[in-house]
Amino acid sequence: APASPPPPYAPVPTQASAMLPVVAGLLLAVAAGGRAAAVGDSESPPGSRFVCTSLPLDAAGAGCPVPMQGGALPPEEELRATVLQLRETVLQQKETISSQRDAIRELTGKLSRCEGTDGKGGTVAWRKELSKGKDTMGDLPRDPAQVIDQLSRTMQTLKDRLESLEHQLRANVSYAALPPELREMLQRRLGDLERQLLTKVAELEDEKSLLHNETSAHRQKTETALNALLERVSELEKGNSAFKSPDEFKVSLPLRTNYLYGKIKKTLPELYAFTVCLWLRSSASPGIGTPFSYAVPGQANEIVLIEWGNNPIELLINDKVAQLPLFVSDGKWHHICVTWTTRDGMWEAFQDGEKLGTGENLAPWHPIKPGGVLILGQEQDTVGGRFDATQAFVGEMSQFNIWDRVLKAEDIVNIANCSTNMPGNIIPWVDNNVDVFGGATKWPVETCEERLLDL
Repeated sequence: APASPPPPYAPVPTQASAMLPVVAGLLLAVAAGGRAAAVGDSESPPGSRFVCTSLPLDAAGAGCPVPMQGGALPPEEELRATVLQLRETVLQQKETISSQRDAIRELTGKLSRCEGTDGKGGTVAWRKELSKGKDTMGDLPRDPAQVIDQLSRTMQTLKDRLESLEHQLRANVSYAALPPELREMLQRRLGDLERQLLTKVAELEDEKSLLHNETSAHRQKTETALNALLERVSELEKGNSAFKSPDEFKVSLPLRTNYLYGKIKKTLPELYAFTVCLWLRSSASPGIGTPFSYAVPGQANEIVLIEWGNNPIELLINDKVAQLPLFVSDGKWHHICVTWTTRDGMWEAFQDGEKLGTGENLAPWHPIKPGGVLILGQEQDTVGGRFDATQAFVGEMSQFNIWDRVLKAEDIVNIANCSTNMPGNIIPWVDNNVDVFGGATKWPVETCEERLLDL
């Protein structure tokens, strides 16, 4: 009976797929030969050859012979040509992909086991089985389509293995060529990263060192400031404990700087007349500096008493100047008073209870502006600041009082000779009304009688 055509299967897109038709033809030839033996042929035709293959035990014994086509080669020649073609294909595979040898050896082994012959055109194993009258075709599958399907799966497995070998071969070739360049590139990269890391570590070490130095310097400054503050607090506590009354203290400004000063907490109201009296002692040269200054917004020289350089002591009202005939830079205690009234700008100057000078036209009809800042020991260029060290007072002062009127001459004399104690009704000399800054200190003051003896 003519053989039914094999079912279609997916072609294999590799070189192994070229062998599929050849091996399929071999398998069909084997099926045809086995079918002839099953129907009772006692011997094989002369010149014929059989090829066997292992099949499942439960396969049917019936097969389909493949009729010879007219003009075709004898089966032995056709099989020999097929084997040669297969071996040539295997050799080509060996030349192109060396890693396919295992698969080819496996395939060649299978063909050798199925193609064992006696050299005379017949199969020895089949002849022995046929001479014994044993039906060997019972192990063959009934349907050649199963054989083809199995062959297809086998060829697909071989294809997968070949592709895997090809991938491994390409990977091996690539990796075999890359390592020196890869190692050099990695070494350069690692070298760069190492240098960057060392640079960063060095920068961090420098920053750490600088931070340590800055921290040490800051800590030293802080400790110095705290020590100075503690010393000053101790001095203030010592001085305050010695004050017999709130007004028996003096402010000491021993250096000509722009940061030692005292400040009166209270401010002045609007004034049309005033009297300022104080005790001071200074031996600074040239000039004792600025015993006090009063500045308001828009006028830094609202009221100023100053001896600057080789100039005489001057009284400034609204930046107008009057020179006073006072001489107090001998290092002794002196009591001085200055009076002023807006009417005609009249002024008077007293030293140790004695009137030494008078004048007029000093900022006449100008009222003293309220709400300013009263500073002891510095001349203000702005309200409460911008001190000039060359104009700073150097020495000691006490009993700084301000009245909102012109005191009588006998009152000034009584204050100067210690016969009366008359605090200012605008600015009295009391401890809680005077703050000191920059190293200026408060000390117990000599008694009024001791100051008189110093004259």
